[in-house]
Amino acid sequence: MSGIRVLIVEDEPLIAKNIGMYLNNNDFEVSAIAYDSDEAMHQLKKQPPDFAILDINLESEKDGIEIAEYINQHNFIPFVYLTSYSDKDTIDRAKKTNPAGFIVKPFNEKTLYATIEIALSNHAQQANKHVPVLSSEKINKRLVTPLTEREFDVIKLMYDGKTNQQIAAELYIAMNTLKKHINNAYFKLDVNSRTTAVAKIRSCMLQ
Repeated sequence: MSGIRVLIVEDEPLIAKNIGMYLNNNDFEVSAIAYDSDEAMHQLKKQPPDFAILDINLESEKDGIEIAEYINQHNFIPFVYLTSYSDKDTIDRAKKTNPAGFIVKPFNEKTLYATIEIALSNHAQQANKHVPVLSSEKINKRLVTPLTEREFDVIKLMYDGKTNQQIAAELYIAMNTLKKHINNAYFKLDVNSRTTAVAKIRSCMLQ
């Protein structure tokens, strides 16, 4: 899976389906749709995503804010809240979890994409601010098979929070070519997702 894996937590099936249709493209892949908190927690443990969209008001044991608290403690991925009108107490609770953004219902495709792109970029900057500037030489010393120059370019932009479309545009390469570079880099890093790839790169730089 070369795209950014997104977990959708939304108890209204039609809204969840629409989000899924928006996201299944070259940049994003829906890792799962959870209609309640139990399924959301199961998915976060079973196949951790790279990003999460959380409805705040879920008709289940936990609400989206409690799921966000779990993400902050265990997954370390960016997430945004999907919400209609919420009272001040709910918003105050939500802000304490440091979400990467809020998507207000009703929303459109452009709003969704823009919110996620900004969230990814901001999360990357925050997560990497204490990590040295990436060095292909240092990273390759810790790999059995070194990354090529182009694979390192791809991973660096991914590390910076860029989407696949942004990476392809910046490197002037076709999407299919980009996906091959991503899959080759994942194989060499011995990872299977964007989040695990970035974590591996960060670990190599901090050793």
